[in-house]
Amino acid sequence: MYAGLSIIRPVSTTVPPLTHFPRIRSFWRVVWPWLRYPFWGGLGFVVGFLVPYTLVLNASVQERFNDLVFSVPTRVYARPLPLRVGEPMTPKALELELKFAGYTHDDEGRTPGTWTGGDTRFVISSRGYAGPEGGELPRRIEVTLGGHDIASVTDTKGRAIALTHLDPARIATLYGAEQEERRVVGLKELPPLLITGLQAVEDRNFNSNIGIDFGAIARAAWADLRAGHIVQGGSTLTQQLVRNLYLDRNQTIVRKLNEALLAILIKYHYGKERILEAYVNEVFLGQKGNQAVHGFAAAAEFYFGRRVQELSPADIALLVGLVRGPSYYNPRSHPERALARRNHVLAEFNKTGLLDNAATMRAQASPLGVIGRARLPHDRFPAFMDLVRAQIMHDFSEDQLRGGGLSIFTTLDPAAQLYTEQAIATTLKNMGKRGKPFQSAAVVTNPHNGNVLAMVGSRDPRKPGFNRALDARRSVGSAIKPFVYLVALAQPTRWSLASVISDAPVNMKQPDGSVWTPKNDDNQSHGNVFLVDALVNSWNLATVHLGMAIGIQRVQQFLESFGLKHVNPNPSLVLGAIDLSPAQLAYLYQFIASGGHALPLVAVRGVTDSHGKTLRRYRVHQDKAEYQLPIKLITYAMQQVALRGTASTIATSGMGWLHAAGKTGTSDSQRDSWFAGFTGNRLGVFWMGRDDNKPTHLWGSSGSLVAWRYLFSHMPTQPLPPPSDLGQGIDYVWIDPQSGERTKPECDGARHMPFIAGTEPTEVHGCFWQQFEGLFGGGNDAPTPSTQPSAPR
Repeated sequence: MYAGLSIIRPVSTTVPPLTHFPRIRSFWRVVWPWLRYPFWGGLGFVVGFLVPYTLVLNASVQERFNDLVFSVPTRVYARPLPLRVGEPMTPKALELELKFAGYTHDDEGRTPGTWTGGDTRFVISSRGYAGPEGGELPRRIEVTLGGHDIASVTDTKGRAIALTHLDPARIATLYGAEQEERRVVGLKELPPLLITGLQAVEDRNFNSNIGIDFGAIARAAWADLRAGHIVQGGSTLTQQLVRNLYLDRNQTIVRKLNEALLAILIKYHYGKERILEAYVNEVFLGQKGNQAVHGFAAAAEFYFGRRVQELSPADIALLVGLVRGPSYYNPRSHPERALARRNHVLAEFNKTGLLDNAATMRAQASPLGVIGRARLPHDRFPAFMDLVRAQIMHDFSEDQLRGGGLSIFTTLDPAAQLYTEQAIATTLKNMGKRGKPFQSAAVVTNPHNGNVLAMVGSRDPRKPGFNRALDARRSVGSAIKPFVYLVALAQPTRWSLASVISDAPVNMKQPDGSVWTPKNDDNQSHGNVFLVDALVNSWNLATVHLGMAIGIQRVQQFLESFGLKHVNPNPSLVLGAIDLSPAQLAYLYQFIASGGHALPLVAVRGVTDSHGKTLRRYRVHQDKAEYQLPIKLITYAMQQVALRGTASTIATSGMGWLHAAGKTGTSDSQRDSWFAGFTGNRLGVFWMGRDDNKPTHLWGSSGSLVAWRYLFSHMPTQPLPPPSDLGQGIDYVWIDPQSGERTKPECDGARHMPFIAGTEPTEVHGCFWQQFEGLFGGGNDAPTPSTQPSAPR
């Protein structure tokens, strides 16, 4: 049919069965009896165990990885440091704030988290921050100090800045059960060199392998064989992540097989970005005590005191090198090993083109740059943290606070806190052996908003335990007297600072039949005295007479209006027979220092979650001020205490420019030493005593006042207006020291004294002693005013 053509038949490609090949058939007959049991056993193992196991493992891995939540501790922060013209500041205090916040001093101050200068000129590159009240972007500023405050704040172009802040320092960490220090970050928040460098050193084929890298395993095995010990690892980043998340550290075949299988499954289901992000937040990079450091962001703060975004290539290389062995290459305990490992990693960066030759040489020549002490604040200020917990426990559970990834923003002023601790330590140390059994506590606030700036609960401020600032109730002694006098001055038509009261001896029969006979500390009585002098010199007898005249129950009711419970209306109340904690006394004194606002003590400004969302803000709403004008008179009297009374060492020690107001307090048998004093924007309350309540032989002036002076000579603060300027509503007139009547300024001993406007004496009398001399013929026998001060209290 098809001439000239032949039909081409296809060649059969069918493979004949083994039975067509005699030799193979013979071999199979011999071998099969030996293989069939292992074969069927192996097939049964694969079908009956390995496949189901893999499926179960696959489901478990997906569930756990999808819901992966890292244990992130709750971080507690101080207040942001405000920088503006007129803000109280000293060079030492600013340096202390910068150091505490982890800022590094260098020659330029250009990198965020660095500063340069000193003395009166500081150039600072701030980091920026976000908090419950907003935040700020990083910026480079210049701060000039003058006298006791900030003279100017400008940007790099010399333009004035009205207000800026430094980011708040981290002061404490609340860990969960796992005690893991971690700061979760996204890949975009990390330096690109860290991501690429990590892959270059630990897993060069990360983007192409299946979770395990057979080539890397072979290379590592060969290197280990040649060296005779383990010198190179073959694990991929995915295998390392599996090891950290799911497995223990036992070197067994089962664990290795599980590791490989899990790595393949994770690489199959998840993209490289997701795996890398989990890795950089989970990798173990250090240890401090029982606190494990996980992730590069936390490690940057732990080793360098800086944020990971601020790290140099040399810093990044050190952290990448630590992946191989954080303990072995610990830069604090093994700096030589760490340096060699870092430089090896830098060489790998150079080999893979991540760093050029010049940058590599500069980085390898640089020092390790690791800070001396690890920055992992863990309840560094336990007394203050007690107050923080007390104020937020009704809004957050203990589980939320520990390991919940929250950020708590507090009112703590680092400089004030550190200076308060130093004040107590220095005062007790200077007492020598005498001061060894003494304990102490202190509370420092901004009385105008109630913010607690510092709190110390014992002579060992870093040791948690009994918090004397909050929980120790001790007799306050004469520290209560300003409130007795305030109750009197609240009746301005009856009482003034120039009112004459008796300081005569008191013998008062008690309900039990005993006789109460209080005494002045100098064991003298001073006759008739001005009300202001009785407070300035802390005369007990005059105070008792005043208390009886105004009514003890009035004093009781006034104190109970502050929430104090079971105030005993005995006459001894006016001399301080009431037990209060330093925090309670600070609350009372804030009423005077704020001009009549009953502000609670506040330690927390706000709380945010792990994503920066504000969960809670804490604000104090000021009510209308009460007793404003009487409080001005009490402030004047307490300023006289610091000028010429029981706290006169404030004026004589060079602190007169503060025009401070305060009051000493000493309990019976000198068991407790107190001082409460305030300036224009700071209130400090100190207590010293013994836990066994034995006498200390300290007065308020020889114990707590000494610590107060130390604090206020170091802590930046604003002065009070001088006593001669109490503002509107107060008029000054000249008063005769003998008659208490209004007189002329040229009269001998005439005193310029403040009165609530409209209550001052209007009739001007002549000079009392000149009239007396004219009547009796003059001479030198005229009596002099009784102004003898009592012993220090």
